[in-house]
Amino acid sequence: MIPREVFTETLLGFLEPVRKYLDDPSVSEIMINGPGQVYIERNGRLELTRASFSNKEAVFCALRNAAQFVGKTLDEQHPLLEARLPDGSRLQAAIPPVAPDGPCVSIRRFLKQGLDFDGLIASGSLTPLAADTLRVLVRARLNLLIAGGTGSGKTSLLNLLAGLVPEGERILVLEDSKEVVVKSPHVVYLEARAADPDGRGPVSIRDLFRASLRMRPDRIVIGEIRGGEALDIVQAMVSGHGGCMGTLHATYPRDTLTRLETMALMSDVELPLIALRLQIASGVNVIVQVSREGDGSRKISHITEVVELSEAGRYELQDLFVRDYRGLDARGSVLSELVPTGHLPTFLPALKSRGLDLPRGVYDAVQSKPRRS
Repeated sequence: MIPREVFTETLLGFLEPVRKYLDDPSVSEIMINGPGQVYIERNGRLELTRASFSNKEAVFCALRNAAQFVGKTLDEQHPLLEARLPDGSRLQAAIPPVAPDGPCVSIRRFLKQGLDFDGLIASGSLTPLAADTLRVLVRARLNLLIAGGTGSGKTSLLNLLAGLVPEGERILVLEDSKEVVVKSPHVVYLEARAADPDGRGPVSIRDLFRASLRMRPDRIVIGEIRGGEALDIVQAMVSGHGGCMGTLHATYPRDTLTRLETMALMSDVELPLIALRLQIASGVNVIVQVSREGDGSRKISHITEVVELSEAGRYELQDLFVRDYRGLDARGSVLSELVPTGHLPTFLPALKSRGLDLPRGVYDAVQSKPRRS
């Protein structure tokens, strides 16, 4: 077996044209659109660089090496590659025939130092009151979904929230490609894998999830919910596995539940729609919605409670915090603040039964909320 250090140096050698961007902490994404066009994302904005590869074969060599590093195959029969680089960056590539002008590559980089609440508060993504509320929700073992669009910061926020789990608890992290890094002394990472070129040995997230339930988890963290495993996750949530967390792609809190529902229906279990909705409404406690604003900044836009399913079969939601937008400043930056709505969650008695309570500021917002006449 080739030593990891050799793989690392060889791969970085093939990626030399973009090496300086891989080493630049201000760059969050590198996009290679064929050998002659390289874009980067910096501070939420795209920039065309002067970097280029000598020809298509130079890009192919880098991709083949990346595929070998993670034990995958890249060729005309397997033209899509999802991999990670030695530093943990996520790589997604497409080659002909699915990318006629390819190869096309996107490298998503993750901050080595990770997010913290101080940084989120300084950037305006959170307020101290919202941060304190999230700390309570995690400690109370509520089931949380973090939802947002591509590049909105879902995984980074998941890392931060999972790191709030008390040290005495055992966390199992399930992912397609390793991106979640939890700062906790007792974490077990499980990673799915695709079948080999002969179709042997695939291990799906669903397989990992079912195995994890027999591994004495206190918390189960799903890097990204993408398919039929959604049903397993929801059923775990309603059967006593509190404190589950995961991410998925959705734009608004209500869309998050609809998308979770759609993915659950992709499973091989026949379940009436109303029964599925009842389980989702019972199992998911809170949605933390994140978004990427027009100025490129990443913000938490909602902290929303899933209350229940109405008699009409509609999800009943209650916003606990919402982002108040106030226009643009002179530099074109979005002016906004995440503010409490003045609503108290229905799970408040459950918090108090665990010896926990919401921050004082949440109650103050209830007192200051305008009264209806």
